[in-house]
Amino acid sequence: MTLFAYNAAHSSPQDIAAIETIVESVGTLADRGNFDALETLYADEVLMDYTSLAGGEPELKSPQGIMSEWAATLPGFDRTRHRLDNIRVELAGDTAVATTDVVADHFVGELYWQVSGHYRYELARFDGDWKIIAHRFTLTDEKGTREVFGPAIEKAKTSPAPYLQRQHTREAVLRFLRALENEDMAELESVFAENAVQDMPYSPQGHPKRVAGRAALVALYAGWPDNAENADFTSELVFYPMQDASMVFAEFKGRVDVVPTGREYRQTYGGLFHVVDGEITLFREYYDPQPFAWAFGLD
Repeated sequence: MTLFAYNAAHSSPQDIAAIETIVESVGTLADRGNFDALETLYADEVLMDYTSLAGGEPELKSPQGIMSEWAATLPGFDRTRHRLDNIRVELAGDTAVATTDVVADHFVGELYWQVSGHYRYELARFDGDWKIIAHRFTLTDEKGTREVFGPAIEKAKTSPAPYLQRQHTREAVLRFLRALENEDMAELESVFAENAVQDMPYSPQGHPKRVAGRAALVALYAGWPDNAENADFTSELVFYPMQDASMVFAEFKGRVDVVPTGREYRQTYGGLFHVVDGEITLFREYYDPQPFAWAFGLD
């Protein structure tokens, strides 16, 4: 990912300010544990290079992959502090290179590790927004001990960062919807907690408004494989995170061929999910009952 040479004709004070803000925000957001905001600074694919610190080879990663790694370690430190100096930006149209000196302090109990070096960021403009496409750290010095990582990682495991908790919440919802798509009733059963509840405040007359308990939910969905084909619930799935990382609101569209009636069922859903230890404890389902009644022959 080599960028064009610097061209002063393309220099823009606003672009430089935006890029400097991104460079400053990487360390600040990491120190504050705000990985959801930090993720938005990166493009969909990023070349990460920490080989001078950890060996290996540079790797292409997704921003979600990068944040998952950082969120599994950084919150376990009692404190981290990234201090930047001498930020330099070179622009070339819709691409840029930014470099800065950095000193990063890490504390766990009496253990301390300080690392010094340089960051080099390559950025590109996407729909008017600057995003990091390459992130390289070059080590120049370190003090203290890398033994800080052991207790930090263990502490982070004991109390997972909200970013990781939100990932687990979304994964449980995906498991549920894909189980319906694949007509995998064993997977559907496993994703519900023993005391799970599904609320359906807008279900049509004659259908339950509330079903409580895993066994009752399994019975509710028991006829799904015989009544539905070619289901799709995940193609247009959007998650809206909530302050409580164990909860998420999901908006998704459904398309199903209903076997008994031969009709196509199309629906727009809203779902409030609560997930504990990877299992759904609450699914509050909102949908229009009229398309449901028509597709399944209730009319």
